[in-house]
Amino acid sequence: MESLLSTIYDLIWNPLVYVTLVTGFVYTVATRGVQVRHLPGMVKCLFGRADSDTGTSSFQAFAMALGGRVGVGNIAGVATAIAAGGPGALFWMIATAVLTASSAFIEATLGQIYKVKSEGEYRGGIPWYIEKGLGLKWLAVAAAGVAVLCYSLLIPGVQSSTIVTSLDASFGVPTWLSGLILVGLLGFVVFGGTKRIAAFAEKVVPMMAACYVLLAVIVLSANFGEIPEVVRVVMASAFGTDAVFGGMIGAAVAWGVRRSLYSNVAGVGEGGFAGAAASVSHPVKQGLVQSFSVYIDTLLVCTATGVMILSTGAYNILPEGKPPLVENLPGVEAGAGFTQAAIDRALPGADFGSGIVAIAIFFFAFTSLMSYFYYGVTNIVYLTGSSRGIPARIVQAVVLLSAYLGTVRSTELVWQLGDIGYGLIAWFNMIAIALLLPISLRALRDYERQKKDGLDPVFDPVRAGIKGASFWESSDAPVRR
Repeated sequence: MESLLSTIYDLIWNPLVYVTLVTGFVYTVATRGVQVRHLPGMVKCLFGRADSDTGTSSFQAFAMALGGRVGVGNIAGVATAIAAGGPGALFWMIATAVLTASSAFIEATLGQIYKVKSEGEYRGGIPWYIEKGLGLKWLAVAAAGVAVLCYSLLIPGVQSSTIVTSLDASFGVPTWLSGLILVGLLGFVVFGGTKRIAAFAEKVVPMMAACYVLLAVIVLSANFGEIPEVVRVVMASAFGTDAVFGGMIGAAVAWGVRRSLYSNVAGVGEGGFAGAAASVSHPVKQGLVQSFSVYIDTLLVCTATGVMILSTGAYNILPEGKPPLVENLPGVEAGAGFTQAAIDRALPGADFGSGIVAIAIFFFAFTSLMSYFYYGVTNIVYLTGSSRGIPARIVQAVVLLSAYLGTVRSTELVWQLGDIGYGLIAWFNMIAIALLLPISLRALRDYERQKKDGLDPVFDPVRAGIKGASFWESSDAPVRR
């Protein structure tokens, strides 16, 4: 089984690393750097009010997507990237995030363009824009089926496993007990539907991200003198010029891209699912908001984790198939333990690094599980037309079961399954958004034309030359000028 999973993992991820970088570069050029040019507009759109009572606000959709993006990848994932790819992996995580923020823009814009109103809520994402934009119903059904499998069965275990492991190590809570409590809390939130998920995310996600970054600032302030050397070794390692880590450039690129994609999931399609739930007057508004969430996830939270680890020397470098290159933490497995050790080293005598990281992981991973639940049910809505039928209830039960099983599986297995899940979804989405790039560019040009005329953009698919956007042609759409 282990050999089979490794083979599947390599088949999915070896080419995906390069596809992610190339498509991110192409989209950045095609949109003329939308993720940079419209940075001020991203913040403005973020706090726009909902245009109806049916959908969520832009900020709630942003928080829901960020809840899915900000998870254990921001703490444990960064550590595993550094351990396997060296310090240079941090640079490639950041570079990948900047490039793929354009992918996040495109998928969220498409999610909005082709969204539908179902049972009083807005739904949209990969299967909808494959069917409506490409006219490939069979591919849309396959994508939805894979998404249901991944979000309900393959991916949740990474988050739940990391939660119970960190709580056990920090507070001595038995894994079976913390697993049951986790499942109970998750069930309470997600069975309340999209509105409750969005309301929970709106309150918790910004708070947890801000608290974690504040902690990072305190740690880095205590270790400020090491930051210039961290910058030097990261850049030198990233481009193969460092005396110690120069030979790891290939691993640095591979692991930087993998963990960036796992952390911010730009290009995987989650931004399309979450973004479609928002009530906005123009699809591009939510595209910009989702692009901004990538920056918060990787440029802010992941970078904070990486610099904390590197500036305190709280890491091991373990090249695959070779002896350890650096072993500053003998016996400590790559993951949250690096971050915990970094806090304890920077703030000696406080001895609370383990507890703080465990709490941060709980909130980060819990909101990710909550988002997975929403994405799984959203794809069931596409397949069956309802979020209240037996198939939806089965998905809900499987998510909760998978979350609990993740607490008793091996760490290596749950990470491998999670990576395979994300990789499968990413392939469907990256093919779809590449083929639909002209559509998203038409929407962007329409948005920019209205902004240039001093208007608050309102989307008219006929005027923009976009077919299949049935919601925007209905009486439920914002009033067009």
